[in-house]
Amino acid sequence: MARKAPVKPARLSKEQAARKAFAESLKRFEGAPKAKASPQRQAKPFAIPQPPPGVLPSSEARKPSGALALAMDEAPGVVGWSNWASQYGGSWAFTEGLEFLGYPYLSELSQRPEYRKVVEIPAIEATRKWIKFTAKGGNKSKESKIADIEAEMVRLKVRDHYKTIIEQDGFFGRAHLYHDLGVDLDDINNPELLTSIGNGRDEATKAKVNKKTPLLALKPVEALWTYPTNYNSTQPLKQNWYRPDLWYVMGTRVNSSRLPCFISRPVPDLLKPAYSFGGLALTQLVKPYVDNWLVTRQGVQDIINSYTVFALATAMSEQMQVGGEVLTNRANVFTNYRNNRGLMLYDKDLEDFKNVSAPLAGLEALQAQALEHICVVANEPLVKFTGNTPSGLNASSEGEIRVWYDWINAFQNSFIRSQLQFTIDLIQMSIFGKVDEDITFEFVPLFELDEKAAAEVDKIKADTAQVRIDSGVIDPTEEREHVVNDAASPYPGLDPEDAPDLLSEEMQGLEIPGARPEVAVQELEGGKPNGKGKAKPKAAQ
Repeated sequence: MARKAPVKPARLSKEQAARKAFAESLKRFEGAPKAKASPQRQAKPFAIPQPPPGVLPSSEARKPSGALALAMDEAPGVVGWSNWASQYGGSWAFTEGLEFLGYPYLSELSQRPEYRKVVEIPAIEATRKWIKFTAKGGNKSKESKIADIEAEMVRLKVRDHYKTIIEQDGFFGRAHLYHDLGVDLDDINNPELLTSIGNGRDEATKAKVNKKTPLLALKPVEALWTYPTNYNSTQPLKQNWYRPDLWYVMGTRVNSSRLPCFISRPVPDLLKPAYSFGGLALTQLVKPYVDNWLVTRQGVQDIINSYTVFALATAMSEQMQVGGEVLTNRANVFTNYRNNRGLMLYDKDLEDFKNVSAPLAGLEALQAQALEHICVVANEPLVKFTGNTPSGLNASSEGEIRVWYDWINAFQNSFIRSQLQFTIDLIQMSIFGKVDEDITFEFVPLFELDEKAAAEVDKIKADTAQVRIDSGVIDPTEEREHVVNDAASPYPGLDPEDAPDLLSEEMQGLEIPGARPEVAVQELEGGKPNGKGKAKPKAAQ
């Protein structure tokens, strides 16, 4: 049997040899193992969330998911509506923040500074200067009452608790403030917790809150520990439509009047069950923009770390030959020890060594723009969020700050005022036994003039007052009283009744031969004395 001649390998072209050499070189480099692709999450934007263990009593927790729907017996359609609406959800909803992210995940987001700052900044600003009590008509007899109310608010730490409420609303979309009236909380079936304490001024409040049963403390409660129950889901025309009358708090049912709910960004009715009757968290709103910022920030950092690449033009076909790993080892050594003091040796005739740099111009603008998008969604000026002032000729952030303070004032009135009024009413019921409706409060404006601008405004006011006095519109004593009542007056403690007698002081140095002092005053002022050493104008006589 004849032996077959060995088959000679086909001669490779230069292009084929280069491709094979490249493939061989890749095998010699250590490659990181590929990460397993995580399964795509199926979004369920209308799914009813499951509360954590202990929030619902064991009798409710044992029910199947349908009956658990919202711990409700009066909501037969809620589960059906949620199932119907869920067919329109997409897998992109979670990434874009278009479904309830869940309190555990929202809690995780609070650890990132980008999420934390957008929540803490409005909470700090809205409670920084806080409120000022006033009496209608400037009634000074109310000053002692106002002092008692202010002292009680300090004892109850009202400002600190409302700051926490604003933060929790930003992190979770819902917050609660428990008004402690001394009810025994160890008994989870205490019937007193199921009773209403009214609206702060009605008969129900008078029966529950008074000097004998005062408001003892305030306690913010995170949305995670609460769950809604007993609400109207059958008649949208009623006032209590989709407004829970009771809330579970770790198995204890509490009347909603004792545990007011704070929601600054409510969702449509169809989404309320999916959000546990809460609202949109601010962190959920900014999530897509924070994600973009994190990607941009890391991308810019990666470009900076590798903006220059060293390239060695050599004969890659040598990789196929014995000893070809020398080239690979040479590249590894240079890569691992590369710095400004490193050295790369190459053949001056067969190799060419150079570096290729990526342009860095414009990266700072792209990175800053990605950060600004977060501020746009959060309605916060960039200078407040980052502390960086605008750059450029005549650049100023004063206009942005004015708009920001106007927004904070609107936020205070729309989100805080009604609930804060309820708390203040309970404080008055505890101290006085009734609510004094002549005592009101206003949020102190955040905007302040600097010393120069304040002095200019004060000078304008003084000139205006002088014109009114000279024209007889007002008396100097009236202007003095206005200065005393001005909160920005540079003369604190001024007595409005102890006005200096300027005419008497002037007459002490004025001598008119043969004239009596009262005649001299009349001739000086062109009128008659007014009994206080001041003469009235002739037109007023």
